[in-house]
Amino acid sequence: MDKHEQWTSKLGFILAAAGSAIGLGAIWKFPYMAGTNGGGIFLVLFLLMTILIGAPILLAEFIIGRNTQKDAVMSYKHLAPKSAWPLLGYGGVIASFIILSFYSVVGGWILSYLGRSLTGSLSGLTQAEYGTTFEKIIANPVEALAVQFLFILLTIWVVQGGVQQGIEKASKYMMPALFIIFIVLVIRSLTLEGAMEGVEFFLKPDWSAVTAETVLLALGQSFFALSVGLSVMVTYASYLSRGESLTKSAFSVVGLNIFISLLAGLVIFPAVFALGFEPEAGPGLVFVVLPAVFEQLAFGGLFLTIFLILLLFATLTSAFSILEIIVAVLSKGNVEKRKKYAWISGMLVFAAGIPNALSFGVLSDVKFFGKTFFDLADFITSNIALPLGAFFIAIFAGYILPRKLVRQELETGAGKNSLLFNIWYIAIRYIVPVGIGIVFLQSIGIL
Repeated sequence: MDKHEQWTSKLGFILAAAGSAIGLGAIWKFPYMAGTNGGGIFLVLFLLMTILIGAPILLAEFIIGRNTQKDAVMSYKHLAPKSAWPLLGYGGVIASFIILSFYSVVGGWILSYLGRSLTGSLSGLTQAEYGTTFEKIIANPVEALAVQFLFILLTIWVVQGGVQQGIEKASKYMMPALFIIFIVLVIRSLTLEGAMEGVEFFLKPDWSAVTAETVLLALGQSFFALSVGLSVMVTYASYLSRGESLTKSAFSVVGLNIFISLLAGLVIFPAVFALGFEPEAGPGLVFVVLPAVFEQLAFGGLFLTIFLILLLFATLTSAFSILEIIVAVLSKGNVEKRKKYAWISGMLVFAAGIPNALSFGVLSDVKFFGKTFFDLADFITSNIALPLGAFFIAIFAGYILPRKLVRQELETGAGKNSLLFNIWYIAIRYIVPVGIGIVFLQSIGIL
């Protein structure tokens, strides 16, 4: 990337990278995955897989981006000229485009809920009525497209402002606000009568509940939680100065991601158990069950609004990073062209996302391989593009990059640490590819 495009500080980079990783995966998907897969044991497996699989890939993407100071395509061209490896960068751009086309749909749903919460129209409903409300929102073509468009506009507005004045500035406000809001919600949830039953479900592992499927699901969740595999973190790390410690930055991002996942569980499960709901509610836990939980609390409407603001912050910071990888490649480091390409790519994403937004209403009967437009886009990226991207990033970092270059990048700003380097090198060459291979084969039904 253009050398003038850089984070103003290490903290700015960490908050932006953490914002990219901390999205719907941590706040929406993790609680319902834990709820349907044994609670505490899923948490333990998730932590292990995040450290063993997610962290090494994250660090690999940091190494590639910071070393080259270039976008996701030019990084691979620089490190492996006259080879097919730049296709890895192009694949990340295409996958990012598809992801944002349906991610923005869910972002729109959050905006719909937030609008209703602010006007009080979500108050006084039963759980069944919340379910009906959710179905009406996602099936209404006008509302679905309007809120998706608004979400895309918010994302473009920040990204077109640049790395420092756009993404970094927004992240510096949004991420601390997210942490503060989460702490408030955790305190409120833990003070409910009967909350400790939910805490025990979430934190106490039942080892007898371990199955091969649970391990695989935890592996997949840890993998997707850090936003690795798209070369998004290659792009973000390209804006990082050469004097910063990549290892410390990676640990910070992984730590923040785990912390938010823990807080999400401590917000949801104590409240769910205290008020007599089932933790196995699945994907509707946030949009259907949680509003019903808040409805039974004192000042429940206020806490629901706060939670939706939090969820919107997390979703937007992830969207920033997804759009940024596209804009970075198209603008080729030319800061003057950033604004134009942010608007062009953002509008193209919106256009491509229209069938996804309509997949729950007028286009619900249009299916390919038994999947709606939305489900197909999700499946292609989550089950194919992301695992393959991360697998090849691990191969590239472990077998294509010179060992000397990798070690130099890891030791810059951190000092020599042979033990840490050797652990990471073994992980990226052997543990990570095998782990991702298992997840990928399981996701496409071979295992």
